[in-house]
Order: sequence, then C-alpha cells, then structure tokens
Amino acid sequence: MKMLWDRKWATRRLTAIMTVGFGVGLVYYGMPLNVGNLGSNLYLSVTFNALAEFPSALVTFFLVGKINRRSSVLALTTISGILSLCCIVNNEIIPAKVQMVLEVVSFFSTCTCFEIIMIYSIELFPTCVRNFALALIRQALVLGGVLAPMLVVKGRENKFWSFGVFGLLICCCGLFTVCLPETRGRSICDTMEEEEYKEADINQSRIGP
Repeated sequence: MKMLWDRKWATRRLTAIMTVGFGVGLVYYGMPLNVGNLGSNLYLSVTFNALAEFPSALVTFFLVGKINRRSSVLALTTISGILSLCCIVNNEIIPAKVQMVLEVVSFFSTCTCFEIIMIYSIELFPTCVRNFALALIRQALVLGGVLAPMLVVKGRENKFWSFGVFGLLICCCGLFTVCLPETRGRSICDTMEEEEYKEADINQSRIGP
C-alpha cells in the first residue's frame, strides 16, 4: 500500500482505473437485473444477456493484441452509456423490441470493457504491487454491483433511475480513462523504479530532444 500511495503517478492510475471499474461494474451487474424494467419479453432478454458474454469474450481474446487499451475502454463505455440512455425513451417512440436490442448491445459493450479493464490493470502496475492493485480494482467493480440493485428497484417507478443512471455513470466514469497511459505492446515492469524510468523515457520521446 505504501509503495502505491507514496508515488503520485501510481495513486493517479489506481484512482482512475478504480473509477472506471466502478462505472463498468455498476452496468455489468445491474443491467441483467434491470431487463424486467424494459417492458419486453423477460425470458428473451435474460437469454440474450447471458449469450452476450460469450461473443464479448471471443472479441477480447482475438483482438486484445491489436487494440489500444485506453481508446477501447473509452469507446466501449461511451457506447454502453448512450445505448443505456436510449432505453429510457417512451415505448411509443422506441418500441420495446428495439430497446431490448439496444440493451443487449449496451451489455455486450460493458462485458467487453470489463474484460479489457482486467487485462489493462495488469499492464498498468509493476509486479511488486500488481496483486494489491488488482484486488482494489476488483473491489471497485463489485462496489458498482452493490449499488446496482437499489437503482433497479427505483427504476420500476421511473426507468431513468436505472437505465438513465447506468448510462450517465458509465459515461462519466469512462472519461477517467484519459488519465491513464496506453500499455499495448509495452513490456511489464517488475519494480516501481523500472516503471518510473520507462514512463520518463516515453515522456521524453514525446517531447523530443
């Protein structure tokens, strides 16, 4: 803990990725509970949400070596948030079946983002503090899941309190990704000092001689 808190760059990274994780966890755990508030076929909605996790795992598996972590997380949280917000629109404007499709795509984006975040977190922290950092990030994801059922209950009265809050929070939390460095293609460091030297070299190469 001391090694993380004593270094501003480590604290900044941990705070940012935990904030992103909170928003993603809120939607990841809350969206499947919230399908009953859509007004569409409950059994189909639950089935499609369950099936969405499989292609998201395949997408992550095949593309994780080719996609940028930071831009992917930012894009996926934005897509998930916008589609979740679309689900609060009256059924007369957007039919229930269309909202079900939007909800499934929103959940798919969140599932993919969830998996990328776990990989991204491994790459953000050196070996000496990685386990502790991952434990905190995982707790942030689960903390979002703790809040989700309360919003789902409120959403039975007004869908804004479920789909609306889900969408706003995951979009806002996703913006914290811009505070994080890109890690695709970088080697994983073992010590805090090694990570600092590497970060300094990257910053120097951006500034130029």
